[in-house]
Amino acid sequence: MRFGLFGGAAAPRHDVASGVRNFHDFVDAQVEAEALGFHSSFVTEHHFTGIGQLSAVVTFLAFVAARTTRLRLGTAVLVLPWHNPVLLAEQVATLDLLSGGRLDLGVGKGYRHNEFAGFAMPPAEAEPRFEEALAVLLRALSSDAPFSHRGRFWRFDEVIVEPPPRQRPHPPLWIAASSEASITSAARRGYNLLLDQFASPAQIGERIALYRRQLEAAGHLFDEMRVAVARNVWVATDNADRDEAAGRQAEVHQRLLALSRGPESRSGSHILAYSDAPGAREAHALIGAREEIVDKLGELRDRGASYVLLFGQGSRENLRRFAEQVMPHV
Repeated sequence: MRFGLFGGAAAPRHDVASGVRNFHDFVDAQVEAEALGFHSSFVTEHHFTGIGQLSAVVTFLAFVAARTTRLRLGTAVLVLPWHNPVLLAEQVATLDLLSGGRLDLGVGKGYRHNEFAGFAMPPAEAEPRFEEALAVLLRALSSDAPFSHRGRFWRFDEVIVEPPPRQRPHPPLWIAASSEASITSAARRGYNLLLDQFASPAQIGERIALYRRQLEAAGHLFDEMRVAVARNVWVATDNADRDEAAGRQAEVHQRLLALSRGPESRSGSHILAYSDAPGAREAHALIGAREEIVDKLGELRDRGASYVLLFGQGSRENLRRFAEQVMPHV
């Protein structure tokens, strides 16, 4: 199996010193993860949360690139409706060039109501904005000649992105998807797939099977490493430690669910609104003793998930326990 990191750091406005420490600790975790044998780190983009979540993803990854040599640097995801696609192409091309071609470009439509509200953007425009921005972004990254664009949301005249990316025609594209339609769309275009941290192993297996069918039907080759699944992880030292970690996982889910709700909605949107029984999401997480986590990873592998991104590492000691106690057994 292959493992990477997933997540971000927090820098609350009321505590600058804590934010500085958190961001640098998160960078140090990426450096140590590379030394421990992790393959990648996928960093999330979020805005206006009130808890200081990481927002400038490309800037952050440029700093990580300077501290590492082999670690793949992923975005999970850049929400395209919020970005000027030509400016974004320049930024990601520069990052890919400076990192020696280590960028994995994860993109998505967005789902948090408060973020769309903050950008004064109707959520109903997420789909068309995403599609237009993606088309411009890919053309900007791959074109060796100036081009123009006249669209519903963006207009450009005779632009060319400089510098070009190291990986040609563009860095590997990863799409965050959970619905049948979005997974099918990603597969037919030949893009890689990012799956969320809350779905059950059975749901993960169904989605990977759908992705593979649609990918191969479109003439693309399937490889298990084209699908990455996020999972919360905590290698517990005892039962009390395990229970505390499960409680933290439940709190994280409730906080994310609240952020995903619209002002008149009682249910979350997108990947968070599963109808699982209470406690099921905690059961799906990689929380427990070494043997329990190895068994859970075995179930994921049997369902076709061989590339796992670890979320909520909590501490570098937890990361070390996973690398030393779990990775050699899967």
